[in-house]
Amino acid sequence: MVDVKSHFIKLNLIKVKVDEYLAKVFMRAGYAKVDLVKTPLGTRIVIYADRPALIIGKKGQTIKQLTELFEKYFNIENPQITVTQVENPELNARVVASRLALAIEKGYHFRRAAFVALRRVLGAGALGVEIVISGKLVSERARYEKIRAGKVYKTGEHVHQLVDRAVIHLPQKPGIYGIEVLIVKPLEPADRVEIVLPKEVPTTTPSPSEGSKT
Repeated sequence: MVDVKSHFIKLNLIKVKVDEYLAKVFMRAGYAKVDLVKTPLGTRIVIYADRPALIIGKKGQTIKQLTELFEKYFNIENPQITVTQVENPELNARVVASRLALAIEKGYHFRRAAFVALRRVLGAGALGVEIVISGKLVSERARYEKIRAGKVYKTGEHVHQLVDRAVIHLPQKPGIYGIEVLIVKPLEPADRVEIVLPKEVPTTTPSPSEGSKT
């Protein structure tokens, strides 16, 4: 039992390190998340991104480099990498934060870029969204700008079930910008419940003589 527990702890620690590395290196690719699954043949690594082609590279060259890196520096046994398109990128906080960071980097005004991102997230069906941008935005003094729409949960069980949160740091000439995105995802459709009606009850009633029999 102890061995199984330590195995999963070790696997999760490796996953955190791989996630931090991929988030830093592949922000422009809209990196979303990574899954690690231990298999009899090695370790299956599934990378989710908004633009998978930027991670795969020309003729899979980047994948080959990642395979060597994961095996050598992260001690992952026989890594088998798969890159796939993230489902509903507008509802993924890390993808939205990456897009917002790239827009600011290209010269778009931070407030305008944030409102565009907010409208896209709400248009994708989110129940709520909050975007916080901090740093030396308009002067030498650091401040933050917050925009919010819909329901945004900060406490309670909804935070674990519905809220997706991401933070990205963007180096700029005035300093480092911090971009935080919280997205409250739409509720899953309720399972369809089939109601089975009871069989038709006979409408005839027993006669008094039948009812008196014991």
